[in-house]
Amino acid sequence: LAPIVLVLLILSMRRQRKQPYIIDEEENIHENIVRYDDEGGGEEDTEAFDIAAMWNPREAQLVVKNRQDMLPEIESLSRYVPQACIMDNNVHNYVLAKLYEADMDLWAPPFDSLQTYMFEGNGSVAESLSSLQSVTTDSDQSYDYLTDWGPRFKKLAEMYGATDSSGA
Repeated sequence: LAPIVLVLLILSMRRQRKQPYIIDEEENIHENIVRYDDEGGGEEDTEAFDIAAMWNPREAQLVVKNRQDMLPEIESLSRYVPQACIMDNNVHNYVLAKLYEADMDLWAPPFDSLQTYMFEGNGSVAESLSSLQSVTTDSDQSYDYLTDWGPRFKKLAEMYGATDSSGA
């Protein structure tokens, strides 16, 4: 009778045994667990990839490839290297040409905008900041208190001409 009870006890314990805490990765789906071993977008998105961006501009031909699933955008002039710049090895002229293209492209960021800051002048807390540029050495300001700050501020006191009251 004891062996039968022992076998029934073991079988009931097996059925009640809890699942292990470590489970298969495919079953372990939580919002805070991210799989980083996934590859890129696959081969489905071949239309958005433009190999022309990786071409050497000296060897590239002017190829325009429009996507069929998107409306055409205003294309920047700076996407294409002018043929004159390809043939000419003068970097200065190339940079000037690119600068001109960027200046003429109205859709290229950064867009100029008026930045309004706190008012400076009469009525403001800061009054005028132009006094920062006109620092005078003939000041009535006394910097003698810098010597009271101790030896760590001795160099600063010397710079501002504070007199040492200890006579040293």
